Amino acid sequence: MSSLDQVHAAAADIDQQETQEWIDALEAVLDREGAERAHYLIERLIDLARRNGAHIPYSLNTAYVNTIPPGLEPPHPGNMVLEERIRSYIRWNAMAMVVRANKVEPADGGSLGGHIASFASLATMIECGQNHFWHAESADRGGDLVYFQGHSSPGMYSRAFLEGRLTEENLNYFRQEVGGKGKGLSSYPHPKLMPDFWQFSTVSMGIGPMMAIYQARFLKYLHARGLADTAERKVWVFVGDGEIDEPDTLAAIGLASREKLDNLIFIVNCNLQRLDGPVRGNGKIIQELEGAFRGNGWNVLKLIWGGYWDPLFARDKEGLLRRIMEETVDGEYQAYKANDGKFVRENFFGKHPKVLEMVSRMSDEDVWRLNRGGHDPHKVYAAFAAAVGHKGQPSVILAKTIKGYGMGHVGQAKNPTHQQKKLDVDSVREFRDRFNIPIPDDKVEEIPFYKPAEDSPEMKYLHEHRKALGGYLPHRRVKADQSLPVPPLDSFKAVLEPTAEGREISTTQAFVRVLNQILRDKDLAPRVVPILVDESRTFGMEGLFRQIGIYAPEGQKYVPVDKGQVMYYREAENGQLLQEGINEAGGFSSWVAAATSYSVSNTIMIPFFIYYSMFGFQRFGDHAWAAGDMLARGFVLGGTAGRTTLNGEGLQHEDGHSHIQASLIPNCVAYDPAFAHEVAVIIRSGLQRMMHDQEDVFFYITLMNENYAQPGLKAGDEAGILKGMYKLQSSAKPSKKTHVQLMGSGTILREVLAAQELLEKDWGVTSDVWSVTSFSELRRDGLDAERHNLLHPTEPVQEAYVTRQLKDTQGPVIVSTDYIKAYGDMIRPFVPNGRALKVLGTDGYGRSDFRSELRKHFEIDRHFVVLAALRSLADEGTIDIKKCAEAIAKYGIDADKVNPHYA
Repeated sequence: MSSLDQVHAAAADIDQQETQEWIDALEAVLDREGAERAHYLIERLIDLARRNGAHIPYSLNTAYVNTIPPGLEPPHPGNMVLEERIRSYIRWNAMAMVVRANKVEPADGGSLGGHIASFASLATMIECGQNHFWHAESADRGGDLVYFQGHSSPGMYSRAFLEGRLTEENLNYFRQEVGGKGKGLSSYPHPKLMPDFWQFSTVSMGIGPMMAIYQARFLKYLHARGLADTAERKVWVFVGDGEIDEPDTLAAIGLASREKLDNLIFIVNCNLQRLDGPVRGNGKIIQELEGAFRGNGWNVLKLIWGGYWDPLFARDKEGLLRRIMEETVDGEYQAYKANDGKFVRENFFGKHPKVLEMVSRMSDEDVWRLNRGGHDPHKVYAAFAAAVGHKGQPSVILAKTIKGYGMGHVGQAKNPTHQQKKLDVDSVREFRDRFNIPIPDDKVEEIPFYKPAEDSPEMKYLHEHRKALGGYLPHRRVKADQSLPVPPLDSFKAVLEPTAEGREISTTQAFVRVLNQILRDKDLAPRVVPILVDESRTFGMEGLFRQIGIYAPEGQKYVPVDKGQVMYYREAENGQLLQEGINEAGGFSSWVAAATSYSVSNTIMIPFFIYYSMFGFQRFGDHAWAAGDMLARGFVLGGTAGRTTLNGEGLQHEDGHSHIQASLIPNCVAYDPAFAHEVAVIIRSGLQRMMHDQEDVFFYITLMNENYAQPGLKAGDEAGILKGMYKLQSSAKPSKKTHVQLMGSGTILREVLAAQELLEKDWGVTSDVWSVTSFSELRRDGLDAERHNLLHPTEPVQEAYVTRQLKDTQGPVIVSTDYIKAYGDMIRPFVPNGRALKVLGTDGYGRSDFRSELRKHFEIDRHFVVLAALRSLADEGTIDIKKCAEAIAKYGIDADKVNPHYA
């Protein structure tokens, strides 16, 4: 029974005297022995009743009031007058920044946009954190991490302006990062654009909260493994109540409670509005979220009503006010703050005559002044202090606020307020008066920024409190203090040499061998973070279970069923491997935490996240884009890659496009190696670039589960592997007339090699075979050359790497890969001398069958490579077109079958 039902049931109480005796007894326990004893007794009574057959439904909800009663609120330690003044100045400058940026639209149209309302609802809470809770990194402790709501960025800039970290010129160039000539401010938290300011990219709804949970877990991981002291650090996460509708927002809250992340504090800004209207107009978002978080084991702190309500609650002996609060839906609450005190009196308090009588001696102004919890600095401080002091559970503060607080009749609690970026003069004047900003009437129309004198009490207070907390936030570390040494390439000798006769391995096995070699390096081994999503055995990595252990904060409380095996499932408090279950988004969130540890914790880590490639960028693409924004460094490995290599899994599992998706992220360096030695060269390069040179890139490497003999590294090939292509082998006696260039990547390179033999044996056509490790890197190199030539017309022409490699070769170019044709087609503009380029690829949905059948189906096998080469030679007049028809007949190619793109 809900608290509202209990109020309703009071009228039907058949023995009110007995009820009062129970209530008196409970109040006595609360008074003399405290809430914990009372809770214990109530639970015992409920248990007894249920054991005797009583049906007592379990409720996750408490009354629609603050969790912390007034009598248990700690005193606020700050100077309330000065803090209010500081908040007001920050509010003004945040508003001014957005309105000034949108005062004039350029001739080509289109305003810059921006948001005022979100920060307006958050200002009190953010300032409480800035003045009293959020520690910056200092010599004696690591810094707290704050995931700010993306739309609140103007408020962060406004405070940094008062702190002297940003100038008025910076504020004038809000959202003008091009025309601002390096002085502009990014629209939202973007570490890529402001690398010494923002730590986390949060504005893509939902992924910030999810990544924050895994960040909090990773801090515990670092501490458990003795790599960094993170015991005192907290992760604070501001979440919009409208953001809750994104599935990612709540997707990992079970992990947070399961692993007892008491270093994690969510603050849900319940301003009751989405972008277009109410979040839950017909319901109550705070009650809904209380049930969700409490049901998942969180410590829930409801911060609903401000202190001006406390006298009314004290007089609410019959619970009628609370009953009205329970019955009122959020759509109504929004309307109350969009109108005035008279409206509230009539429509809220007027719901019951006794409640209306409670405010009969209050003016409309007094009624209007009744505040919400998220705007009361005393209540906010109490909630923050309770969350910080809580042990054993993550905490969530459900703070009720007003969207557009203080924006007056044009913005406060109105449906369009999220898009509000322009205010007329009267509204600006109203804003000024509301917050008592010392701007004269004749300057209001200019909307000037305001900054008190440095020796003013407000400025001294602001700086002193941040100094006491270690420095200013947000602030980002660009590089770790110490880089990691990288072993020489020959330390990976086991995969650089040719395989012994009769031995075959896959590139996945090659990666595992490289990883094991790194785990033997005394400098690198502790920094390795293998991350898997329940596919360790698929990738042959189950040996790591016993070797380095699976991280489990409470150790292993059971005897694993495979204890008798060599590679049993071993969990440990200081385990090194992160086993995320069937959870690619969570695995990638762990990877992001590890890949940004150099900045967040001044500790360089080496994360390897391996997963089914199809379930990578397609599934966590938004997270991957944010990882690029956050300048993550690490290895992402798409296992069983390629549309025909994972042959038995069919349409949903076979990847033919992840390299296209990877190429969209500017600082993602992607490779599709065919051989073990290529894997070793690429990983060693990544270690050098990311962990030693501290370059802001991350590597995507596709790996295959197809076994074959490995040719080994030849002298001089290393540079070509990293650039994206190198000549693997040529026909012994190249023909001067019928010669072609064959290219392939991944396992399909073997089909290209087989085609080389068929071309020469069956058709007298010779060839060069190129191993292309990265079409996307070749494309980037070519585009760089094109751009240079465009902008420097009088300088010597630069040639793309592809052009340089092919210009002294002969014949058309044929490409075959296990990916869609757009991948191989990336190099088309850079093939020299107008030579033909034919690209084969796996456009279409996947299929289940044997690899040979799939490669025939997608028209990328050796026979199609031969046919494409013959057709290219025929098109240039070198051979008779009839040779193509002969090849179709010879190899049994079905010329009339449906295009696999549509099949």
